[in-house]
Amino acid sequence: MINFKTARFVISAPAYQLAPQPKLPEILVVGKSNVGKSSLLNALCDNRNLAFTSSKPGHTRLLNFYDVEGKFYLVDAPGYGYSAAGKGHLEKFSEMMEGYFGVPNLLKGVLYLLDSRHAPTQDDKDFYDFVKQNHIPMVLVMTKVDKLNQSEKAKIPANLKVAFGEALAINPLLTSAEKGIGMDKLRAQIDSFLRN
Repeated sequence: MINFKTARFVISAPAYQLAPQPKLPEILVVGKSNVGKSSLLNALCDNRNLAFTSSKPGHTRLLNFYDVEGKFYLVDAPGYGYSAAGKGHLEKFSEMMEGYFGVPNLLKGVLYLLDSRHAPTQDDKDFYDFVKQNHIPMVLVMTKVDKLNQSEKAKIPANLKVAFGEALAINPLLTSAEKGIGMDKLRAQIDSFLRN
């Protein structure tokens, strides 16, 4: 089993061409600004100081690479959608992601984070469709589920089906970085991505 506690920050890169060496398998972490990517990475790796967290949306603007046991990289992508950087931020995100997916890499899976408190938006659907069209293994990771009651949690699969227009092949993972909910399942999912 992977020891996620060994995760260490390696580099922030404005483009995939500046990714660290040696090349290792990668797990991409992506989602809307303020969805909780940095908090989730910290909880996943049991290290509060691994990824910098901010209450301001759009803080992460680079591809942040974290080495886990020298076996693979967790790649934290910039958030998309609203940010203090304005409209140009979404365009830069699109360019960065097209650059990331447009070159040979060792991407094994995508952790696609969605805030469980909100219905997916058109931006969410666009990126979801992009990943599906490129046949990349993906899991939907619903963040901040500790803020929901039981009936709200129960509605998540149906809401996702409405938003994305299909029955998901795999159930979304319900997580809370604050409470540590779902971290073991998420680690197991990453392990599964890396084995396939």
